[in-house]
Amino acid sequence: MELVLIRHGLPIRVENEPGTPADPPLSDEGREQARRVAEWLAPEGFDAVYSSPMRRAIETAEPLAARLSLDVAVDDELAELDRNHHFYVPVEELKATGDPRYEQLLNGTLYGDVDLDTFAEVVHLAVLRIIEAHEGQRVALFAHGGVINAFATRLLGLKEVFVFPMDYTSITRVKASDWSERLTLYSVNETPHLRPTSAPAG
Repeated sequence: MELVLIRHGLPIRVENEPGTPADPPLSDEGREQARRVAEWLAPEGFDAVYSSPMRRAIETAEPLAARLSLDVAVDDELAELDRNHHFYVPVEELKATGDPRYEQLLNGTLYGDVDLDTFAEVVHLAVLRIIEAHEGQRVALFAHGGVINAFATRLLGLKEVFVFPMDYTSITRVKASDWSERLTLYSVNETPHLRPTSAPAG
């Protein structure tokens, strides 16, 4: 069994009134990233495509599912930490503009209303359930940096949740051993599909 976890593409910035979840769609760049990761992964062939319920993940999953004539199976327990937050600002923008929320993100207080242990456990069990439902198959799962980190770090037995960098539409692979039921983290944050497609002139 091989599980391929893909982070969503770049979303637009959303700043709603408190109490109204942001749940942003993809930006134009994010849609291009989704197209490119679908083009890159489609030749591998997949038996199922799963997604977080959040728009940015579903919209990233749709191009691959369409290429493979598969439905996107939405799993509510794959939602990101910021599911109920009223804003979404890309991390790069937070950093570049000196937004104080960047420091909150770094010190772990931006999502202070979320219990990280509970979040990681919910994600871990949800992904294991998907793996068990697709023994011997290849599955693509579109989610978020926090979700992918939560599963990968639990798999490795690490206490911290946020360990790995996750670029937009990056690919992380988990495989079940051919000779046992043990799951192995094979790669993290692959981005070959985002490389320039042609060399510069001259």
